[in-house]
Amino acid sequence: MRRRLINSTLAVVLVVIAVFGVSLVIVETRTITNSAQESVESEALRLLGTVESRVLEKQDLNPAVLAEQLAPGHHARISLPGHGPVDVGQPLSGSVIRGTARGDRGELVVVEESRESVTSEVGRTLLVVGAVALLAVVAAVLLAVRQANRLASPLTDLAETAERLGSGDPRPRHKRYGVPELDRVADVLDSSAERIARMLTAERRLAADASHQLRTPLTALSMRLEEISLTDDPDTVKEEASIALTQVERLTDVVERLLTNSRDPRTGSAVPFDLDEVVKQQVEEWRPAYRSAGRAIVRSGKQGLRAVGTPGAVAQVLAALIENSLMHGGGTVALRTRVTGNQAVIEVTDEGPGVPPDLGNRIFERAISGRNSTGIGLAVARDLAEADGGRLELVQAQPPVFALFLSRTTRERVEAPPTVR
Repeated sequence: MRRRLINSTLAVVLVVIAVFGVSLVIVETRTITNSAQESVESEALRLLGTVESRVLEKQDLNPAVLAEQLAPGHHARISLPGHGPVDVGQPLSGSVIRGTARGDRGELVVVEESRESVTSEVGRTLLVVGAVALLAVVAAVLLAVRQANRLASPLTDLAETAERLGSGDPRPRHKRYGVPELDRVADVLDSSAERIARMLTAERRLAADASHQLRTPLTALSMRLEEISLTDDPDTVKEEASIALTQVERLTDVVERLLTNSRDPRTGSAVPFDLDEVVKQQVEEWRPAYRSAGRAIVRSGKQGLRAVGTPGAVAQVLAALIENSLMHGGGTVALRTRVTGNQAVIEVTDEGPGVPPDLGNRIFERAISGRNSTGIGLAVARDLAEADGGRLELVQAQPPVFALFLSRTTRERVEAPPTVR
């Protein structure tokens, strides 16, 4: 590209120099020739005046005296009626320029100048024009090289940036070049780099969230399938298969929810739902795991609540909190439902040591964990809660109490007094 820019600029300059240079040479040649012609004619008139005055005074035409009226290198021939011609100066050979003047009494004066002097002056003019043209060409080459570097170097940088984007390095360069068109391309590449970075971050986040959120449902599903494979009782097989199908539906809901949040975390599908059913389902699903660990999980509080949200997302939030209590907590885990204002609240608490003071609400940040865990579960749980217009908070650190706040509908089911299971 540099070569093309230099060649095109140089071609334009050469064309301009050729057009204007030839025109200038033609004009200067004519000007010099006309000036020489006017000069010899002026000399002829001046010499004619001298000759006429000497003839009137009846003086001799002395060539030495008349030569003082001529420029050096010029020759003149004077013709008088009844007299022979008088030559003033040395005769010229070759091509000459003549100037003629006639007097009232028949006097004739012819002044000659060698054309070589005109040719030499035209040559000096051509030399000056050539030097100026050469200087213009050199200046044009330097300017073309500078302009080519100014345009080609940014294009090389932009090509490297595009290649870097294609190789998976989405860091924007934020480099500008002072050329509006190139800066526009740089802006677009930087915007594309930022979008690609966000997409890659979302993809990595989706992979991490999926691996974490699907681990527990898949483990529970595999346990159900093992129960089916180890029993010959048709009723047990039917019951376990029904539970397994329910878990498959929840697993599908988890996947759809994760994909929805990866595209747009603000997109929710909140609907009114029975909060008791979600809490009951989670308690029953996690009870075998707690029983295996020698611990208990119970639920209590106000029943018959209806909240606004996505049942699958609420179930995933509760599952994350229950799993967190199983891994990091101790003693009995309790799920308690209550009402505060126009919100339904589900609290998850245990009898363990709680959240370290140095963590606090940072426990919801990604990669933040009190022990050797991924630090993803609570972060995903908060994202799921916020996607439905709710919120997840740590209301008490020791003993730990996590609270899920959801919008409450005004139409509640009428239930028996609260019980503890």
